[in-house]
Amino acid sequence: MFTMHLNNYIKYFEFAKVLKSTGTYTAEDIVLFEKEVELRVVRRREVLLAQGEIAKSVFYLLKGAVYQYNANNVIDLHLESEWFFNHQSFISQTPSDIEIATFTESTVLEVSVESIHYLITKSPAFFQLNKIMEQAKHRLYFYDNKLSPLQQYQFIMENKPELLQKFPLQMIASYLKMAPETLSRAREKLFRVNS
Repeated sequence: MFTMHLNNYIKYFEFAKVLKSTGTYTAEDIVLFEKEVELRVVRRREVLLAQGEIAKSVFYLLKGAVYQYNANNVIDLHLESEWFFNHQSFISQTPSDIEIATFTESTVLEVSVESIHYLITKSPAFFQLNKIMEQAKHRLYFYDNKLSPLQQYQFIMENKPELLQKFPLQMIASYLKMAPETLSRAREKLFRVNS
């Protein structure tokens, strides 16, 4: 039988919500997970993975906003309730060619590769964490050559409007692989169409 103190009740359900994004887990699995993750409150603009470092963890964003970038290009933007990591570096255990940093003060859960391996040895349910890897491999690239700038912006408006609230337009333009002026024209055109 599984029992829990009332003061751990809210924290337990937060961890259950995080795990639910990858599959189905027992109460015992959730408690195991809670013991293996590190809860971090991270300052604005703090680097979670530096270029040249090997990715040894995956992260779950509880609060805030995070971005991945190299040189002057934004590679990905992350919002609350998303898993994120550098897929290439994590899988191959080679130095990262990008950086991951917080855009705002953020609260993240960090799960090391060692913790993932340990959790799998304790419960086969943790094999479901592999869905985190699949999410990264299959993530959408808004800058697909098949989409016009207007279609890219419209896609964000319809599917991830929170990006427009959390990140400045210059970062969104970089993420979409277009000049800020091109993004401005797409926004104006969409506004005219919807007026």
